[in-house]
Amino acid sequence: MTGTPTGRNAEQTAERTTERDIGRTPTDDTGRATADAGGRAVGAESGRKGDDADAGRKGDDADAGRKGDNAGAGRKGDDADAGRKGDDAAEPSADRKTRVTVLVALIANLIIALAKALGGLFAGSPALLSEAAHSVADSLNEVFLLAALRRSRRPADARHPFGYGKERFFWSLLAAVGIFVMGGCFSFFQGVEALRSGADEELSGYVAGLIVLGVSFVAEGVSLLRALHQVRRQGGGFGALRDPALRTVVAEDGTAVLGVTLAAIGMALHMVTGQVVWEASASLAIGALLVFVAYRLGREARDQLIGEAADPQTGARIRALLDAQPEIDSVEAIFTMKTGLDSVLVAARVDLMPGLDSERVEEIAVRIKRSIAGMVPEAKQIFLDVTDRHAGEAAESPAATGERGGA
Repeated sequence: MTGTPTGRNAEQTAERTTERDIGRTPTDDTGRATADAGGRAVGAESGRKGDDADAGRKGDDADAGRKGDNAGAGRKGDDADAGRKGDDAAEPSADRKTRVTVLVALIANLIIALAKALGGLFAGSPALLSEAAHSVADSLNEVFLLAALRRSRRPADARHPFGYGKERFFWSLLAAVGIFVMGGCFSFFQGVEALRSGADEELSGYVAGLIVLGVSFVAEGVSLLRALHQVRRQGGGFGALRDPALRTVVAEDGTAVLGVTLAAIGMALHMVTGQVVWEASASLAIGALLVFVAYRLGREARDQLIGEAADPQTGARIRALLDAQPEIDSVEAIFTMKTGLDSVLVAARVDLMPGLDSERVEEIAVRIKRSIAGMVPEAKQIFLDVTDRHAGEAAESPAATGERGGA
């Protein structure tokens, strides 16, 4: 009896155990599978976030690199701009010195003109009045030269693509005309009038006139020394006088010192001999001197206005550079023209050796232009005209025949 219940209990216990196992296994396995999947998903998400973070860091590094490159490029651009600004500031430096020289001459001429005019009227001296007219002309010319310095530095625009550099030559031409008309012609008039009507002066007039001339000599000498000092600082010689403003000041002051000397000699001889012919002759000599100086200054300004070529040495250097290029068969022509005080236009017609394509021709042209600009810094505009030859002419060219090492 006892064994039977125990057997049934065991069977029941086994059945319940089996049912629990059956009921628990799907749930637990599913939960574990879900948990494992969730863990893998979280891991994958973390991996993606890590990848994204790495990509973000790489992107930030790339952005930082680009910013660094841009900053470097900006610094290079700033350095280039600073270099250009430095060059622009260096060029007007000579203009500032010339402006000071012109202002010194203007102040001296205004004072001298007033003193000469008063002394000439008081003494009745034709030579002194001629010198007064000379100083008035010089004062007006200094105004022209100041205008030339200011206006010639204006940048190029659509109406004047080559700039305003030639304005300096134009105002210098007006200054030469002023010397001729107001100085030379008036001096001739005073000399002829003195010969025609005569002039009697008292001792006080002679003394006053000589004192005025002495003061004028000192003032004109100071102005001349200032101009010569600038010429010497710019290298001296004719090259330093290529600036028409500085050249005009030197010519005016040198003529003024010589004119004052002639006037003083004429007055002294008139005082000693009592003959007005000496003073009239001095006035005529001053007029002739002024006319000569005006002619020389006007001729220089005219040559520069109508298109003067650069100096022969510059043209020879450009031709030698072109001849040395292996791709150039022959240099047909070279043209240069001064477009300002420190700017030159260069145009060259060259024949390239046959067989070059258009891209190669463009590369050669760019290289040659850069070479010319590096060798001649004042060459602001460079034009290269490549000529085309027929096949027969190309076959007979030096490059084709091997005369210059061609194929």
